[in-house]
Amino acid sequence: MRTIEVSEAVYEKIKGELVKEVNVLSDMIGKAFFFRTVTYHLTGRVVKVIGNIIELSDAAWIADSGRFMDAIKNGIIKEVEPVGRAWVNLDSVTDFFEWNHPLPTEQI
Repeated sequence: MRTIEVSEAVYEKIKGELVKEVNVLSDMIGKAFFFRTVTYHLTGRVVKVIGNIIELSDAAWIADSGRFMDAIKNGIIKEVEPVGRAWVNLDSVTDFFEWNHPLPTEQI
């Protein structure tokens, strides 16, 4: 195995280009996602999987995602409520998307 060190600026530019596979729930650990559940939307970084529950850090409730393509492709969200730590029951998730942008940390 070889390791290459890059600056934070370079990493931010290329991280969306890196191949990421999710084959089992534990593959989600360390990755950021935008979740749509039957009643709400969340962003966050998966830190733990406990059965069918996932724990998120840097989580935010997305009250209004705006135009969905703009949210997923460009990270543009209309209304955000950062909540810090959150847990999501995967039984309530309708779909989820990789979040290749900084996680929202400011209320909008």
